[in-house]
Amino acid sequence: MENIGEKRKQTRQQQQEKPYRGIRMRKWGKWVAEIREPNKRSRIWLGSYSCPEAAARAYDIAVFYLRGRSARLNFPEFIVEDELHDLSASDIRKRATEVGARVDALQRTGLREKEADSGRVFLKPDLNEYPSPDESWD
Repeated sequence: MENIGEKRKQTRQQQQEKPYRGIRMRKWGKWVAEIREPNKRSRIWLGSYSCPEAAARAYDIAVFYLRGRSARLNFPEFIVEDELHDLSASDIRKRATEVGARVDALQRTGLREKEADSGRVFLKPDLNEYPSPDESWD
């Protein structure tokens, strides 16, 4: 009986340390994402990030391109359905790291804190698209 209780405790600790699917934390605090290619032993490295959300978003992009609409995502609300293509591992890595880097940059600059302090309501930016020159944060 004690063995089952200890396993549950370890599982709970792992879930607390790993808040999103497809990511893990390095000893020194960086969050990394990688995914195994279907039917292969190789992995696609998706990058190293300072926040877990950025690593999770990179994972989401990669798993969506690899597994399609049936993929289990961390943030399904941020996936653009019409972009599903058959991509190579290097193309998937490139798209995933671009999104992860943008999320990481937003997290590091404290954009969420600034939005909350200003009292203004902002829509969540679609990080899969580049901003147009007409858009402004003012």
